[in-house]
Amino acid sequence: MTPKPTAAAAGAIETVFRMESPRVIAGVARIVRDVGIAEELAQDALVAALEQWPRDGVPDNPGAWLMTTARRRAIDLVRRRERYARKLAEVGRDLEAAPYHVDEPSHPDDIDDDLLRLVFTACHPVLSAESRIALTLRLLGGLTTAEIARAFLVPEATVAQRIVRAKRTLAAKGVAFEVPYGPDREARLDSVLEVIYLIFNEGYAATAGDDLLRPALCEDALRLARVLAELMPKEPEVHGLAALLEFQASRSAARTGPSGEPVLLKDQNRARWNRMLVARGIAALGRADAVSPRPSALLEQGGPPSGAPGPYALQAAIAACHAHAHTYEDTDWATIATLYGLLAARSPSPVVELNRAVAVSMAQGPGPALEIVDRLAAEPALRDYHLLPSVRGDLLARLGRGAEARAEFLRAASLARNDRERELLRARAEECR
Repeated sequence: MTPKPTAAAAGAIETVFRMESPRVIAGVARIVRDVGIAEELAQDALVAALEQWPRDGVPDNPGAWLMTTARRRAIDLVRRRERYARKLAEVGRDLEAAPYHVDEPSHPDDIDDDLLRLVFTACHPVLSAESRIALTLRLLGGLTTAEIARAFLVPEATVAQRIVRAKRTLAAKGVAFEVPYGPDREARLDSVLEVIYLIFNEGYAATAGDDLLRPALCEDALRLARVLAELMPKEPEVHGLAALLEFQASRSAARTGPSGEPVLLKDQNRARWNRMLVARGIAALGRADAVSPRPSALLEQGGPPSGAPGPYALQAAIAACHAHAHTYEDTDWATIATLYGLLAARSPSPVVELNRAVAVSMAQGPGPALEIVDRLAAEPALRDYHLLPSVRGDLLARLGRGAEARAEFLRAASLARNDRERELLRARAEECR
């Protein structure tokens, strides 16, 4: 009888699977050519791990074990289905015994990366923009429907329906598992960039769980952004996204304390910021500037004209302002507030407006910023967004309205799903007593 894994062992196995599942799904998808089936086979490998690892021990390379198990099941599935006979012949009789490898690119402009193939496949134009992003976050990031719903600020049921419909559509349309090139690649680029951005954000500030950071998601997103930047050197937004992620990743070590508690930007030890990543961010932003108008030029023009930097390049310029400041007090908040204004004009969003309010509070004081935040209170998309009452609480505290600030921090804590953020917000509420 197979021993039932303990709760601790099951949790460890699930953690390993969550880290490795994107690569497993991507590798298996190359065999079965169906991302829905590939996800099911990866889940089968997880079940096998739950059965065998508590008995036999965790293998030295758990990712390779999961990949091998899932690939064998994929090959068995291909062999059982007559309609895959021709594909099986292409794969070869010795596929099961051969070590896992990746084929050489068939086109000089192609890219040899299964994870990127998975992203571009999930971002196929046959899917709606919302479905593309939700499916890729599920497959590549290993996020649950609840986490994706939190990122989108929509109900869980909506996300679940999008994912199911997306997998069915890809299978029904016979979408190829590939990284396209030429016009097809450009047509899918916006969705791909948004997916990478959201995956990084989930790793940088996890929506739920015990930990604030999920470094594996940040690393995957950053790696994909770098590869895309090499692949598409003339696309300013690709470089803009790469720059933004480099800047954000540079602060990771300073964002948590010894016990994993969040450390606010103003309290971070900037000596712990990774200067190599900062330098990479500056270089990437320079490449974005080389193929697009510089954000600094827009400050003189008073607004974003046609052909102005996209949202990622503008956000990277904001992050660069923080990176150049040696202390929190040295930050050029006036420039940051102006850049947020340009970003709001370029890509209107209540979240962008909330961030602009924070910058305005530092440049002009909490009063003008509170007016902006109060106008956002009626935004349906921010109804359950914990950062809205959090920002409002901070502004009220700075205005000396402690009782109101405490109520806002407690409301923010009730909305936060990440344990570390919830603890921080409750502590802020206690400071307002």
